[in-house]
Amino acid sequence: MEPLAFGLTSLRRRLMVLLLLPVALLLLGLGAVGFYYARGSLLDQWRGLAVLSLARAAHAVDMRLEQPEDAVKLMNNLTGLAPNSAKEWEDQLARLPGVTRAKLTLNDAADAADAADGDMPPPSGSFTPGMGMGRGQGAAQGAGAAAAGRGMRFMRFHQVEVAKVTSPRLDAAVGAETVTLTFELSDEAKQPVARLEVVMRFSHLLEDLRALNWWKSDDVYLVDNTGRVLARGAEAIPLGGRLGGSGDAFQIKLLTELLAKTSGTVMGPGVPPKEVAGFYHLGRAPWSLVMITRGEAVLAPVQHFLKAYAAAGLVCIGLVLLLIFAVTGQVAGSVRQVCQAAREVAMGHYQDVPLPRRNDEFLRLAHSFNTMVAGLKEKEHIRDTFGRYVDPAVARRLMARPEATLLGGEKRKVAIMMTDVRGFTAMCDTLSPEETIVVINRYLSRLIEVIQRRDGIIVDFLGDAVLAFFDSLEEGEAEAVRLAVCCALEVLEATEEFNQEAVEKGHPQLETGIGLNFGEVVVGNIGSAARTKYGIVGGPVNLTQRIQAQAEGGEVVISQEVRDLLPEQIQVGRSFSVRPKGLDRDIVLYTLTGSSSCAGLQAEPNATVNG
Repeated sequence: MEPLAFGLTSLRRRLMVLLLLPVALLLLGLGAVGFYYARGSLLDQWRGLAVLSLARAAHAVDMRLEQPEDAVKLMNNLTGLAPNSAKEWEDQLARLPGVTRAKLTLNDAADAADAADGDMPPPSGSFTPGMGMGRGQGAAQGAGAAAAGRGMRFMRFHQVEVAKVTSPRLDAAVGAETVTLTFELSDEAKQPVARLEVVMRFSHLLEDLRALNWWKSDDVYLVDNTGRVLARGAEAIPLGGRLGGSGDAFQIKLLTELLAKTSGTVMGPGVPPKEVAGFYHLGRAPWSLVMITRGEAVLAPVQHFLKAYAAAGLVCIGLVLLLIFAVTGQVAGSVRQVCQAAREVAMGHYQDVPLPRRNDEFLRLAHSFNTMVAGLKEKEHIRDTFGRYVDPAVARRLMARPEATLLGGEKRKVAIMMTDVRGFTAMCDTLSPEETIVVINRYLSRLIEVIQRRDGIIVDFLGDAVLAFFDSLEEGEAEAVRLAVCCALEVLEATEEFNQEAVEKGHPQLETGIGLNFGEVVVGNIGSAARTKYGIVGGPVNLTQRIQAQAEGGEVVISQEVRDLLPEQIQVGRSFSVRPKGLDRDIVLYTLTGSSSCAGLQAEPNATVNG
């Protein structure tokens, strides 16, 4: 798979990413913000509407529960309460909608007070309209009540309180579910004077609820203060069941909130919530209305909007893609063509890119690219030619860093090696100039190969002599000395191999003397602006030449500075003192004997040398 055709380096694909990504992120961000805002608004709206709807429904039930209380207060204001009016009250209450029967019972304390005032005692028994009484009995009783009433005082109670509301139960006398409301009637001293029990049809209390659409469609329940379901608008929880009875965590949480607050809402788990619920307590009974709705139903409008928004976003992205393909088709083709030519150039195949027929930026790009290719061809030619006269490592450095071609240098510690062929002048007298050039070139080819293999930098060829150095800038001083020593030993080995071939070809044998030194020199470009040479300058360079002069053929002579940094695997031979030309003191030099292999040696400086 080509990276230019399928990767992000393709202009077309980069444009697709750079254009589509912001558009997609913008659409996604707007959609996310809109979704969270709309979700919060819908949930808040549902909370308010749910509590409001439940409050209205609860008020409707409370109003039906208040009908007997309102009737009692009205009769109290009109006639007052007396023992002979109890039956009349019961008859009036029994005529109320939904009331099946009523029973008014005076307290014994009120009876005792009437007796103390000289009043007639109240008739015994309960007053239930239409039961156990004939026409004659009713007339007699009415006359007796009238007579008794003439000697009794009327009582007016000052407070009516609901003492108890029972849960709905099946009433055999009515053949339907009924609830019993118990009222306490109190006097001015807040002492109870009578108790009123009113039995109402449970279905009558729910008539307003059953007329509501959400009672029929949603999961709405009428529950008591223990969570038991008294009525329901859906089939999720059976009658007689309890909220949380099945272990549902959401229903348990709802029941906990219901017992702690008079109204509120509860959110289920998940985003958006799987279920939401609202509840509201009735004021006249220990009951509560509960509404449970799936979160999806609440958030259905925003989900529909998200689907439409996603479809519109995809259409928008598709249009952007079409525009990109339409606008960048030719541009991407031209870029791929230039990139293909650039890959060929990178592999060394210098070829021009075809010029496009249209006159635009890519025509100028093609011209610039072809100019660059021509320059690279010229640079390659110069580098190939330059590398024949300058060390390849130096050539690469100069080509890679143009500032390295400036005159000047820097001080660095380097290991310096100088080699020289012993008896070369006498050998030249026995050979023709052509043969001399052939022999010396073959010999120097061997040396150059060894020096480059050991990362040495050749500074100069002085006839049959070679000056090279090993830089310590990257690897350190000990490593530079190790490379120089190993290079010198391998030069001796290469000279022996050269001599074996020379004998076979009838050429004279050569002997090489090598001097090694280590010290601080100036490394850089030497010469003028017209002609420069990369080399080293300093006292250690001159001293290396003097050390090399002390070496016999096939011998390596090193300075004390080199000896101090020698790896311990390298053996040192004899030592001797000399006073080189230009110095006013003697120095100690050492010889390296044998051709110890340098394979695997590590750059470990060692001040103590064996031998």
